[in-house]
Amino acid sequence: MLLAELSQPRRFTLNDAKPVGDPGPGEIQVAVKAIGICGSDLHYFSEGLIGDTKCVYPMVLGHEPAGVVLKTGTGVSGWSKGDPAVLEPAMYCYHCEFCLTGHHNVCSDLRFLSTPEQPGFFREYVNLPTHNLLRLPKNLSFREGTLVEPLAVVLHSMQFASIRPGETALVFGAGPIGLLTIAVLKLCGASRVWAVDPIPHRREMARTLGADALLDPNQVDPVHEVLAATGQRGVDVTIDCAAKGDTINQSIRTTRNAGRVVITGIPSEEYVPLAFHWIRRKEIAFYSVRRSNKESETALRMLTDEPRRFVPILTHARPLSEVQAAFELCEHYSDDVGKFVLTL
Repeated sequence: MLLAELSQPRRFTLNDAKPVGDPGPGEIQVAVKAIGICGSDLHYFSEGLIGDTKCVYPMVLGHEPAGVVLKTGTGVSGWSKGDPAVLEPAMYCYHCEFCLTGHHNVCSDLRFLSTPEQPGFFREYVNLPTHNLLRLPKNLSFREGTLVEPLAVVLHSMQFASIRPGETALVFGAGPIGLLTIAVLKLCGASRVWAVDPIPHRREMARTLGADALLDPNQVDPVHEVLAATGQRGVDVTIDCAAKGDTINQSIRTTRNAGRVVITGIPSEEYVPLAFHWIRRKEIAFYSVRRSNKESETALRMLTDEPRRFVPILTHARPLSEVQAAFELCEHYSDDVGKFVLTL
């Protein structure tokens, strides 16, 4: 079985692992066909950690997968060999306080495949519980199916953004999550969406996904520009999909009194300076996002119904054997990369 392991900072190693065993009761064995590269994967690759969670080498990344059913364990019904599926990377206990109150994404016994000592999907075969599979419809390719996981994260962020028709929004970061956020904000009826990103091709992709105004933070001050454009009022909601530099505090300053700030991005730093008194004086509702929480089915339906709205972010695909070159390209935003998918 081929797998790609992050063996040290910025270095992948391709290995032949021993075959996975047969699926157990209630499990399905899948052959992974496509995996998206996520920003969190790049944090592990470039920095060796996410916040206070350090890499434990070697580790297997990848948590945006789609694949095909190979075998089913005892007690499994409704799935057959050859069925295409979207694969959910999180495994919950379903009986802790948080699962029982509907907050599965912060399960106290969460196993998330693609974190230290929990191998992800940069490998050929995986055994998963039945409820970690969603049927991939015929009109979507495996590559397109990899968008379900990041789109579900965006839909979860919308629970906090609570955007209403006619409201205004600002998005920091036009990477894949930021681009999907822009698309969903417009679907929800946002009247005007600003996108902030220092990279020209990502700003143009933001325009394609629906952004009404584009700002280069290397050329203008986003806070000044947005406040000037809104008569010093600010936008109704700011969603920070970058969490880089001072974007969190800029998000606070660009948001109106009694507005909402949602932090979807992951800061590189373990501790982040916070302009708390701006939050206090404005009485801003300040939210952080932990993946998704039962939004995967909705994400799959949206993607199935309107794939052309989301698939433009898919710009690159290479086989898993070229994982090193793929990550280096993504790290440096080379070749006008949007969303990069690895294939098997």
